[in-house]
Amino acid sequence: MKPSFRSNWKKAQLKIAQLHNKAANIRKDTLHKLTTYLAKNHSQIVIEDLNVSGMMAEPKLAKAVGDMGFYEFRRQLEYKCKLYGSELIIVDRWFPSSKTCSRCGQVKESLLLSERVFNCEHCNFSCDCSATLARTRFECSIKFSYGGQFAPQR
Repeated sequence: MKPSFRSNWKKAQLKIAQLHNKAANIRKDTLHKLTTYLAKNHSQIVIEDLNVSGMMAEPKLAKAVGDMGFYEFRRQLEYKCKLYGSELIIVDRWFPSSKTCSRCGQVKESLLLSERVFNCEHCNFSCDCSATLARTRFECSIKFSYGGQFAPQR
């Protein structure tokens, strides 16, 4: 006797559900391993407070942002940093780290997304935008750690 269409459909749905479950478990495992590694091996971790709900409102980004699990990443980092004695610094989402010169601390009035090189008019410092952003966030973490004012090294 041939299996009915409905039973074949149920078998296919079960296989799809098992694959989705397997992918979800791989994501969870990777997230746990990454957050544990960071908390154990770094005394200070700096992350940015992101506007995830705003990113989810963008239709082209929503699926990718949803798959990332930003909230779960932050939640795990918070409790694992306490567990392993690391310091977690959360930089405010409105802090102008990409517009701030990593050498002199001067904040640039406007910086277009298309600009890939940061040029400071105050001290004539020039650098890749990504490197400027990373340096500025590092300096910001020092500020929050020691309670001092933002004063980049020269």
